[in-house]
Amino acid sequence: MRFAFWRVFVFIAIAVWPLVWFYQAWADVLGPDPGKVLVDRLGLGTLVLLLITLSMTPLQKLTGWAGWIAVRRQLGLWCFAYVFLHLCGYTAFILGFDWSQLGVELRKRPYIIVGALAFLCLLALAVTSNRYSQRRLGTRWKKLHRLVYVILGLGLLHMLWIVRADLKEWAVYASIGALLMLLRLPPVARRIPRLIGKKPASARKA
Repeated sequence: MRFAFWRVFVFIAIAVWPLVWFYQAWADVLGPDPGKVLVDRLGLGTLVLLLITLSMTPLQKLTGWAGWIAVRRQLGLWCFAYVFLHLCGYTAFILGFDWSQLGVELRKRPYIIVGALAFLCLLALAVTSNRYSQRRLGTRWKKLHRLVYVILGLGLLHMLWIVRADLKEWAVYASIGALLMLLRLPPVARRIPRLIGKKPASARKA
């Protein structure tokens, strides 16, 4: 299989972090509230993986290496895995499986609704990430998977609502997200190959 080693490397590099965090919680090195730390790390990990996933296409255009695209689907599925663990951690460590508290939490912390919307969008993308769905949906598949841009906006809003007292870290992720969106604008995307001295296909044909 092409890029097999690269795919395995990416898998291990991403899978190891939740294991490390859960071990740290078990070893009691995450402070007085390890559950909250786990939830926060998994949430931030989801956002970081989403940004990495969105960077694959620009990297492929800049370098010409197809390996970036080869792991894009895997990265997207890892985004969903992380956000699923984030949701499970919230249910276990914050709610304590007490669903009667959910209404109170939603009133006190409406950013949870934003996070839930992002989760549902990621769920839709994860379920339809296979080739069968691509064939079944046809041109609608690409339109559906543009939800990734909505997910990025919801994720950044979710984080902003949580860390509004300290915006420095949020501003870094928001700036990276804005740059990645800028690179997807057609006038900018058409010029990316020129940055590495590679002429667009139309110019080569001329």
